[in-house]
Amino acid sequence: MSRILLIEDDPLVRTTLREYLVDVGHSVTEARDGKEGLRLVRLVDPELIITDLVMPEIEGMEVLMKLQEYRSTAKVIVISGGLRGSTTDFLKIAESLGASKVLAKPCTYESLMAAVNEVLPSSALSP
Repeated sequence: MSRILLIEDDPLVRTTLREYLVDVGHSVTEARDGKEGLRLVRLVDPELIITDLVMPEIEGMEVLMKLQEYRSTAKVIVISGGLRGSTTDFLKIAESLGASKVLAKPCTYESLMAAVNEVLPSSALSP
């Protein structure tokens, strides 16, 4: 079981992702935007952060930059689809800012679980 911080502004997506992760045994803390997510990083000390890019308050790119400032050791998976321009370009930028893995929305249960198991191999749980 790993501690996961899930930062997602869409309540339906956030609930669905949380359920997937909890069903396979992870402990999940939710944040509805980047501002709340950054506050929770220090409280939860997550092993993995899953974040959207486009959110109110603080967007995912800024979350990635702040995580570097915080010297967080958490792995980061970025999931996004609704961007002003090319999703692929923004996901590539997210990788350059330290994202361990990027997924375009909509992503499947299988691709999410594969990404989680890839970045947290010691806690690989079967989907």
